[in-house]
Amino acid sequence: MSSEPLPPRAAIAVHGLAKRYRIGAVSNPAFRYGSLRETVVEAARAGARRIGRLSARARTPDAFIWALDDVSFTVDRGEVVGVVGRNGAGKSTLLKVLSRITKPTRGSAALRGRVGSLLEVGTGFHPELTGRDNVYLNGAILGMRRAEIERRFDDIVEFSGVSAFIDTPVKRYSSGMYVRLAFAVAAHLEPEILLVDEVLAVGDAEFQKRCLGKMQDVVHEGRTILFVSHNMAAVKALCRRALWIDAGRVAADGSVDAVVDAYLSGGGSAAADGLVPADAVRVGSGEARIRQVELQNRRGDAIGQLYLGQPFRIVLTFDVERPLQDALVVIGLSTLDGTRVASSFSTDGGRSTFGLAPGRHRIAVDVDVTLLPRTYTIDCGIVRSTGHDVDTLQRVLDFSALDVAESGADAYRWGTVRGFVRPAATWHDVRPVAAGEIVHAGERP
Repeated sequence: MSSEPLPPRAAIAVHGLAKRYRIGAVSNPAFRYGSLRETVVEAARAGARRIGRLSARARTPDAFIWALDDVSFTVDRGEVVGVVGRNGAGKSTLLKVLSRITKPTRGSAALRGRVGSLLEVGTGFHPELTGRDNVYLNGAILGMRRAEIERRFDDIVEFSGVSAFIDTPVKRYSSGMYVRLAFAVAAHLEPEILLVDEVLAVGDAEFQKRCLGKMQDVVHEGRTILFVSHNMAAVKALCRRALWIDAGRVAADGSVDAVVDAYLSGGGSAAADGLVPADAVRVGSGEARIRQVELQNRRGDAIGQLYLGQPFRIVLTFDVERPLQDALVVIGLSTLDGTRVASSFSTDGGRSTFGLAPGRHRIAVDVDVTLLPRTYTIDCGIVRSTGHDVDTLQRVLDFSALDVAESGADAYRWGTVRGFVRPAATWHDVRPVAAGEIVHAGERP
């Protein structure tokens, strides 16, 4: 792979990277043992198939697909970058090119430092070797000395939980055992660059929790990481920057919140006017139907974004099909990845449930909460006091919270958004403390 010089601070530099595959290309069958007769017959059949393919290729032009097309980006040393996108967008192909597993059709990718990869189950392990042998093999590939690997060997085996099978060929491992050992090797052998593809998609909840914790440790150690995942919560927890790969191209590159929100919005955002489409996914008995959800300022004007600290109003319009008793309305504010930020019930503060007659109704709720800058969505529902759903909907209306107040007197000045809500808080002035007031360690105040 040709490469251009790396910028001084860069660990990864990708320029115009492209990868093309032929559609319908048939890989060689897996090797298997057979009799002489089977071998001769298979050879004859293969020859006939080859002639047929050549004849067909002469009649029809080759069809190709670009898994990657003109991808360019730079990752600085110590940076943790999430890579998001739909299935088939080119994320895994990108990591395979960076891992030198496959060659690009054109373009270049330069990496500085030892590279560790955790791609799909099976990549990087030799199935005939034992778990122990594969640990040492992977360390040797990373350029580590045997003594270095031995110092970390016990930690690797303990983390993976496969100590009873460490001397068993890995071809006999279950997929869960395989990926646990692979992750343990990749995380403990300390490459300068770690490429991780969907490690949290395999294994039980306990293993995924341990993986996420170990990934956070790796982040704090200052190593460079490219983290491919469909788990948006994990991407936001680990990364400050994200790349959105769509149809083989970089659709967005920036802060993790902005890119993830853009990616999720691109997957089908809510209607701008809050009208509920006829094919919306609803949960409930159907005795009432929510028709529209509106976001307004306190003057009753429809808005699509909030200034920092701006009070707002949410208005629900719904039809009641049959008389409804003991009903209440719930409003939820969530991030686009489904994380609930706040909820409000019409029974809050000791208010009573509703008795609703058939017909069209409208209800409004004034909300006074300072949402930190990002994109949010409104979930809503009509439920009975027993907790049974009448009509509930998710992601009815998206809106954004800005980082500056309407008057310009207040602003959120930090590059990374921590949390979702800024609480109402009163800060007192700093005052000097007399020498006699100072409490030392071990002393009582």
